[in-house]
Parts: sequence; C-alpha cells; structure tokens
Amino acid sequence: MAGLEPRGFRWVIQDRLAVCERIGGHGFQHRRVRREEEIVWLADKGFNTVLSFLTSNQNQQAYESAGMRFVHVPLDGEVEDEDLAGILAKFDDALDPPGAVVLVHRDLIDDTVVGLLGGYLVHAGLVGDRIVATSIIQEISGRPLGPEGRRLIPEEAKK
Repeated sequence: MAGLEPRGFRWVIQDRLAVCERIGGHGFQHRRVRREEEIVWLADKGFNTVLSFLTSNQNQQAYESAGMRFVHVPLDGEVEDEDLAGILAKFDDALDPPGAVVLVHRDLIDDTVVGLLGGYLVHAGLVGDRIVATSIIQEISGRPLGPEGRRLIPEEAKK
C-alpha cells in the first residue's frame, strides 16, 4: 500500500464518507511531503472528492492535480443556525455523483466537524433519531460531542 494514512482518519459511511485532520498537518506542522504522501494514500483508497471546511482553499491545487473534486465550505468560528441547512446540502452535493468517495476535513476534528457529520446522518435519513446519531458519531469519531456539536444535529431528516 502506498502513501500515508491522514491523521485522525475515520470512515463515517464505509467506502463513501470519511473524516480526517487537514492533509499535511495543521499550522506549523504542515509538511508538503506529508501532504503528498497522504494524497497518494487517499487516491489509493478511491477518494475522488474533498469537502474542506478550512477557511482558505489550501491544498485545492494538490487535490485537483490528483484528480479529486474540491468542494469548499469555509467555516470560521461557530456555525450559525441559518447556515446549517446549506452546509448539510454541501454534503449532498459532494456525495451526489455516482461513485463519489468523499473526505471531509478541517484543521482538527473538532465539535463542529463531528456535529456536522452527525447532522448529515440525520439530514440524509440514514439515522432517524438525533440521540442515536449523536451516539453513533461519537463512537465513530472516538470523542465525546459537546453542546456546540450536538446543536448541529437536526431533529429530523430533510423532507
């Protein structure tokens, strides 16, 4: 197997949707060689779309050069209630093309990212109960979900 598994990598929906920390590391830890190795690993695993919640379009050119589609939803600070439906719709857009295998990332896997992933499970109708979605996404992510993340999980699926 080629490449290097990204930090914090977890499948949310096996072979369709995954999450990890920013490719190449974050802040002063970012390394071009690590980024290249992680992109090789992602391509080897069949990833063809990156849904980035970074505030900048960092790494976009590297993803596109590797043949991956780049969907950018810059998140700075907390997600406002009025923005939640639009953000969850970006998951739909990213996963819509047949055969899409999507990686979601931000600098770190924080309450916002985990909450949005749990929110997507409900939004897409994959889990019908927000409490169950919270439990599932905590198990997948390996971390407890605080109030900010729980707030991002809707009561019910889209209509």
